[in-house]
Amino acid sequence: MARPLVMGVLNVTPDSFSDGGLYDTFERAVAHGLEMMAEGADVIDVGGESSRPGAEPVPAEVELGRVVPVVGALARAARDAGSSSAPLPAVRISVDTVKREVAEAALAVGAPLLNDIAASLWEVAAAAGAGWVAMHMRGEPRTMQAEPRYDDVVAEVHGYVLERARRALEAGVEEVWVDPGIGFGKTPAHNLTLLHHLGELAAAADRAGCAGVVVGTSRKRFLGLLAAGPGATEPAPMEERSEGSLATAAAALVAGARMVRVHDVSATVQMARLYGPAA
Repeated sequence: MARPLVMGVLNVTPDSFSDGGLYDTFERAVAHGLEMMAEGADVIDVGGESSRPGAEPVPAEVELGRVVPVVGALARAARDAGSSSAPLPAVRISVDTVKREVAEAALAVGAPLLNDIAASLWEVAAAAGAGWVAMHMRGEPRTMQAEPRYDDVVAEVHGYVLERARRALEAGVEEVWVDPGIGFGKTPAHNLTLLHHLGELAAAADRAGCAGVVVGTSRKRFLGLLAAGPGATEPAPMEERSEGSLATAAAALVAGARMVRVHDVSATVQMARLYGPAA
């Protein structure tokens, strides 16, 4: 059985919830991307606009300046590694954006995958011959955690991403992934319910002709609440969420996810290797 893929998170931002400010210069961002490549990441996902709850949008020119140079440098490094004896594995670069102009610019400099939390840019992916991730989000980052409600969270989330996937496939996108959007406009109970029913989404994605399901739980607030114990109203700090991140990534893979999006690449790659060689 082919090993599921590990997507490493690279936030080139000052304000992301877990690692904001750590990699907000070109030099630090590229160095961390290379580090994740060496640790075995299959995809490096570069984002220049925070999507944490309450985050404000940034101007396109700011996001372009943050993202495009880093994507270009890492794409060149990945190509060089693939054509030499350098100790870096083959890896793809992804751009995490909701802006058409940022997506087009990043794809043009070497990112063959578009991670789209708004699930609206499939035509950009189709035009570029790129892969596309359609994620579910209720509202926008600025407002998404303001009392999120669903009549049936499983049916609504699954229906939404599968409908977007259908549109993308019909538009000519050959590699379409779906992501239930854990933590994006969901309560802790919603998140756990979606994880419990992930196998149903994986089976439906297969039937629809998708590449698979992507799941991102890494270091999220609901894991912090679980780590803090029963009745906790404040989450445990980031450094106490690694075990929950790895456990939920493993559970997602057991349920049929084919890619997990994580901050802790090395540990997750070791876990994913239990599933066999990479595709």
